[in-house]
Amino acid sequence: MHVTILSTRPDLYSTRRLREVAIERGNVVEVVNHKRCVIGLTAGRPIVVHQGQELATDVVIPRLGATSSRFGAAVVRQLEAAGVPTTVTAGAVLRSRDKLAALQALVAAGVPVPQTAAAREPSVNEDVLALIDSLPVVVKLLESSAGHGVVLGETKKAAKALLSAFHQLEADFLVQEFVAEAAGVDVRAFVVDGAVVAAMSRHAAPGDFRSNLHQGGVAQPVKLSAEEKRVAVNAAKTLGLSVAGVDIIRSSRGPLVLEVNVSPGLQGVEQASGVDVAGAVVDFAERLHAGDARHRRTRPERRRR
Repeated sequence: MHVTILSTRPDLYSTRRLREVAIERGNVVEVVNHKRCVIGLTAGRPIVVHQGQELATDVVIPRLGATSSRFGAAVVRQLEAAGVPTTVTAGAVLRSRDKLAALQALVAAGVPVPQTAAAREPSVNEDVLALIDSLPVVVKLLESSAGHGVVLGETKKAAKALLSAFHQLEADFLVQEFVAEAAGVDVRAFVVDGAVVAAMSRHAAPGDFRSNLHQGGVAQPVKLSAEEKRVAVNAAKTLGLSVAGVDIIRSSRGPLVLEVNVSPGLQGVEQASGVDVAGAVVDFAERLHAGDARHRRTRPERRRR
């Protein structure tokens, strides 16, 4: 089987692990920089060209960075149109990378999330803050990743100043409640084909509230409850993601989904859990190619009036 990994960084741990595992299983593996692909739009014959050659492969494992979501998804969509199975669909990439749309879909499906508000005009900042029951609040840029563009407004005055500053930058953002009882710890559940295959807890560095490993957070092994597993699986399915990292915060009212990641890193979760997560992803790719697996998406629950 010929496996193509779409990635701009073949040296990254996640890309290297996926490549190594796929080769160990007897597959031919190629790492392709999707930013250097050319999409050929010809009626009846969708093609992707890479380094002057038409890309021919049996299955695709996308590893798309946050800055290449649109064109990366277009490359995946083109390969899907050519009949190539992919571990993450183009539609799922775009749904999950739009943080506001993703949260709207999760809420519509009954997946618990922190209290969240968003607006586009500074004149309604009071209304935005009124929708969050308590202070501090967390302000997140919609285009942020790895903990960047996430700041804490500890008082109402500070929160209003943050919102005004983001508005002046014409930046799209959302405001969420700060769950104090989580104490700077969240959980990432790695979901593959409708099941949690591994998990880790992430602990914020001293003096920081962000638990992202890129911001100095520390990964530790963790055991998830049945409810946390159910929430993680439902969140991934709602967005149509067969491979996902679901970030959950433990609150006094149960697990809340902070974010669903379409290209979650493997290093932290593999080292913390001891699970061969790359192997689970490659196994799913092989089953997709064989026709033994397919993508599923749950339908949002209709709320009764």
